[in-house]
Amino acid sequence: MPRCPGASVSLFELDRCALVGMVHLRPLPGSPAWGGSMAEVIAAARRDAEALLAGGCDALLVENMGDVPYLRCAVPPETVAAFAVAAAAVTALGAPTGVQVLAAANREALGVATAVGACFLRAEGFAYASVADEGWIDACAGPLLRARRALGAEVAIWADVQKKHSAHAVTSDLSLAELAKGAAFCGADALIVTGIATGVPTRLDDVTAAASAGLPVVVGSGVTPDDAGMLAREASALVVGSWLKQDGDWRRPVDAERVAALRTAMREG
Repeated sequence: MPRCPGASVSLFELDRCALVGMVHLRPLPGSPAWGGSMAEVIAAARRDAEALLAGGCDALLVENMGDVPYLRCAVPPETVAAFAVAAAAVTALGAPTGVQVLAAANREALGVATAVGACFLRAEGFAYASVADEGWIDACAGPLLRARRALGAEVAIWADVQKKHSAHAVTSDLSLAELAKGAAFCGADALIVTGIATGVPTRLDDVTAAASAGLPVVVGSGVTPDDAGMLAREASALVVGSWLKQDGDWRRPVDAERVAALRTAMREG
C-alpha cells in the first residue's frame, strides 16, 4: 500500500484506531454559494485543520463540502485549482492528509493529491455503480489506477462501499461483504463504510462484513462519543466531520474540545 508522503508510519500501522478529521472547505469558485474570497476559504480550512490536530486527530481529510449541490463525476478547472490551493495550506501543516472532490470526481482528486503531497484520496464509485443525488455514479477503478500508475503517485485509494446518499438497487443481489471483496479485487487500498447519510451512524455489522475483504476498514459517517469506542475496536480508522464541529453542525468551525472528547471516547470506550 502506498504510504503517506512525509509520514514515518502508515496510519494503518498504528497500534490503535486512527482518527481522521474532516476539513470541510467553504464554497469554492463557480459553486452556487461562492463567497468571492479564496483568502477566507484558505484561512477557514487552516483554522479547522489546526483545531483538529490540536484536539488529537492523526490525519486530515479535505473535502469541498460547501460546493453543494455537487457536480457528477467531474468538476471544472476553477474547482480543481481552488481545491488544490486550499488543500496545500492544509498539507503544509505536516499531518497525513487525504482529499475528496465531490461528487465522485476521483481523477481530479488524484491530480490534487499528487500536486499537494496528500497521501490518500476517498473515492466514491470505485467499484460497482450506484445512483446518488447527483445521478448515476459509474465505477472508476480501471482508469483511476492507470492514472495513478502513469503519474507515479504514492496516493492510497480509500474506496467507499455502499456509500451514503446513494441508492444501490443495481447491486442489491450482492451483500456488503461481496461488494467489499469486489472493491478489494479492483485494487482499493482501504474500504470505507457509512450510514445512509451524513451524520447517520455506521452499523458495526457493516464494519465486520467489510473486514472480510482483508483490507483496512474505515468508518465514514455518524461517529459520536457514544459509539466511537465500539467502532474503534473493530475499524482501522474513523473519519469524523459533523460531530467535531461546534454544536455538531458541519457548517460551523471545528471545536477542538469536541475533538479531544471523541479521542478520549475512542481510547476508553
